[in-house]
Amino acid sequence: MKDDKDHGQIAAAEGPEELIDLEEWAKAGKTPKPAKVYRIRIDKDKKDVTVPFMTGREILGLVSKTPETHMLSQKIRGGAPQPVAADQIVRFDTPGIERFQTLALDPTEG
Repeated sequence: MKDDKDHGQIAAAEGPEELIDLEEWAKAGKTPKPAKVYRIRIDKDKKDVTVPFMTGREILGLVSKTPETHMLSQKIRGGAPQPVAADQIVRFDTPGIERFQTLALDPTEG
């Protein structure tokens, strides 16, 4: 038990990671930790963000899309894509987030 506590103090002294590429960390099976910059992939675009979480609307905004025109989903390592609501908060330190995908909503359907 003592070793865990000591390790935690060492990690805290080192400070946050400079940059975490969520896709690389997820594929390596590593759990993201606090970072100054998170690199997230949205479709084929990689975006660097300096906040630990964003809403679905904010993530879509990074690629000039809106919840009114596109659906957002997050791909979790080893699982199917999960929908992300416009006001849903996505924490970038959640284990397994690989990337985000957008899908155009077709208003002419039906």
